[in-house]
Amino acid sequence: MQEPVFQIFVYGSLRSGFHAPAFEYISRYFDLVSDARAKGYLYDMGEFPAALPTDEEAYLVGELYRIKYEAEFNWAIEQLDAYEGIHADPEEGAIPYRRDITTIYTPNGNTTAWIYWYNAPIGNQPIISSGDMLEYMRQKKNIG
Repeated sequence: MQEPVFQIFVYGSLRSGFHAPAFEYISRYFDLVSDARAKGYLYDMGEFPAALPTDEEAYLVGELYRIKYEAEFNWAIEQLDAYEGIHADPEEGAIPYRRDITTIYTPNGNTTAWIYWYNAPIGNQPIISSGDMLEYMRQKKNIG
């Protein structure tokens, strides 16, 4: 039986650099472990990023967080699931994500954490080759 995972990897609006209201929630219930990476491709979906897993050498850039109090994890992750639209009615225009456990690469070694993967067709949306949504948004702002 697998040990419970009390960490979450974030690569989009839940990262500290975005200053989104949901980050307030992250910082209240989770501690930053380190900057980190996960294997995947990142796409610009317009108002939000979408990540798809891969076995190739492509990485998402983000942050690894660990729950402050393990007893609060199930409640805390349910709140993040609601933010990501995990259990929402697709007919209401919910963003289709799923939460899975994946390998996370940190400066101090590999670990496992929960991640939100996009769970719908990407279409012809542009790939973010750096895998870093924050850097991509800064560059987009400077160009536009």
